[in-house]
Amino acid sequence: MNLRNKLFLAIASVVLNIGFVKAIDKPVQSTQKPSKANISKPYYQPVFLGDIKPKGWLLEQLTVMKNGSTGQMDKIYDKIKNDNGWLGGKGDNWEETPYWLDGAVPLAYQLNDTELKAIVLKYINWSIDNQRPSGYFGPITKWERKTGKQLDLANCEQGEDWWPKMIMLKVIQQYYSATQDERVIPFMTKYFNYQKEALKKCPIGKWSEWSQSRGTDNVMMVQWLYGITKDGALLELASLINAQSFAWSQWFGGRDWVINAAARPNGKKWMSRHGVNVAMGLKDPAINFQRTGDSTYLKTLKTVFNDLMTLHGLPHGIFSADEDLHGNQPTQGTELCATVEAMYSLEEIINITGDTHYIDALERMTFNAMPSQTTDDYHEKQYFQIANQIEISRGVFAFTLPFDRKMNCVLGAKSGYTCCYVNMHQGWTKFSQNLWHKTENGLAALIYGPNTLTTKVGSQQTDVTIEEATNYPFDDQINFNLSLKKAVTFPFQLRIPTWCKEAVILINGKEYSKEKGGKIITVNRTWKNKDQLTLQLPMEVSVSEWADNSRAVERGPLIYGLKVQEKWSEGTDEKEGKYFEVHPASAWNYGLLEKVSKNPVKETTITFKALKKDFRWNLENSPVEIIVKVKRIPGWKSQNGLAYLPVTGREGFYKGPVDSDIENVTLLPVGFTKLRIIAFPVVK
Repeated sequence: MNLRNKLFLAIASVVLNIGFVKAIDKPVQSTQKPSKANISKPYYQPVFLGDIKPKGWLLEQLTVMKNGSTGQMDKIYDKIKNDNGWLGGKGDNWEETPYWLDGAVPLAYQLNDTELKAIVLKYINWSIDNQRPSGYFGPITKWERKTGKQLDLANCEQGEDWWPKMIMLKVIQQYYSATQDERVIPFMTKYFNYQKEALKKCPIGKWSEWSQSRGTDNVMMVQWLYGITKDGALLELASLINAQSFAWSQWFGGRDWVINAAARPNGKKWMSRHGVNVAMGLKDPAINFQRTGDSTYLKTLKTVFNDLMTLHGLPHGIFSADEDLHGNQPTQGTELCATVEAMYSLEEIINITGDTHYIDALERMTFNAMPSQTTDDYHEKQYFQIANQIEISRGVFAFTLPFDRKMNCVLGAKSGYTCCYVNMHQGWTKFSQNLWHKTENGLAALIYGPNTLTTKVGSQQTDVTIEEATNYPFDDQINFNLSLKKAVTFPFQLRIPTWCKEAVILINGKEYSKEKGGKIITVNRTWKNKDQLTLQLPMEVSVSEWADNSRAVERGPLIYGLKVQEKWSEGTDEKEGKYFEVHPASAWNYGLLEKVSKNPVKETTITFKALKKDFRWNLENSPVEIIVKVKRIPGWKSQNGLAYLPVTGREGFYKGPVDSDIENVTLLPVGFTKLRIIAFPVVK
């Protein structure tokens, strides 16, 4: 058995697949002690980093990242470029370098890019090679520089924040998935042995609440290592970190947390409703379930996700987080870090639970919330993005933080806070890594996008290459083309999204079955070379209801926003550097006709055009448009740069003055827009 197969079997002991469960109102207070017996064989196992090679529009996106800031961060961003602490220098020694690597490492191996692999390896090698004899690792501390000594357990209080090491552990774990470098397991073992003892004197929140609020990421890596070494002390460490960290699972199940977050956006206990912390904390119940086997945690997860998206959810799939949770009005913003961290949490939740509800949510978030928050060359980003966004400019808007800097909405590398500039890179790369999963001798395609997978299947672990040829999510057909040296029997799982009324599965051009949405189906057969499995997912236009009786237009996994012509201008801030503003060059104050809202299939027109080879997320590149009927609302005007929704009564339509003329306007998938209306008032 080769090393990769051994690793799969090792990882298999730490995850359990389980289906939908009913939500509860009580907080989690599990008394079950972690034990080896509770770590169960998974249903979904990870695919090795590098086995999935993105193609088509997804490859274009990753190539843009490589040529943009992801591939050049160490050359264009002074904080990482100059005297970096993660290379032994006195520069950045906190979260920004690990954040960047957390996306740059998977990008390097997905593209098999020699240059980028060499760049990221410098930081990984330094971290591993400069681990202290005690097991501590990371940048050289001030105390070490002053005394010339190396940090050990007797001096753990002279260490530095636990939080950035949590990110670097994820970086090194991904590197191990790609290379199986034999240095990694001893490195992590030694560090966790140190941490287990050090936490008794230097608890997880000693240096910052960031570590305390994000301890789940630490627990996750401890449990990953347990899956390989089976060292019971690791489960004790995982429980200790969990006990010292924010009690997300208990808060989520208790429900007072989400109510207070909605009702009181004040300066008290703001770390517990900080959008990025919440996004990271979402996976806490799943990680606790993984360790304990207590299904109460999964019920809590159902509760919190429903509460969060009901009270704070926005039409494009993410919740408000500017920086706090801030309600469901489409005038609220969302931090880019919150989006990519929520995506990562959903990806981990999917691996553990196999629940299609979270897979649908991940696609909605990825295809809609993420693409529009960066420039199409991947050099600038918005710190906060607004759902109904009618201008991108300097201003205070309606964000909870901060009001004085006025740079949180503009497009800039350093605008707002630079955490998002370095953390945005994990979004597309980890999404790409989760296109495929392994099952018992088989494969699962749960998330769709153009790529080629090379792996092993069947009881004899036979080599297989599967080309996933598709323009999804812009097109509704996915072709899986198999290449095999010999026939092999294995189960092939496919997810049928909840929005799909009836999918059609064909094998070699012949209908195999029709399936309703909201489930995962299995095709178990003997597969031969050049077999083709086709999945057709018919996409109908639909309308969903949001805050203040507003409506959003959807088709498949994509949410559509009004196409607003853009007028760009460039500025420079003394502290935050170059930035871009975008102002509307066409009208935006439209209400959706009631008959469109009630019968969107009949009352809309869809037009398509071919995807461009140099695919970019911008107005010119959208391959699909929806034409809808609207009327202007003259009194709906910008207030402080925001499009506050007109008052709509319980009847569901706006009763104020409306133009008599009916107009046809164009809607584009949100990801191609910078300005748009997503949540429309309804008019007669």
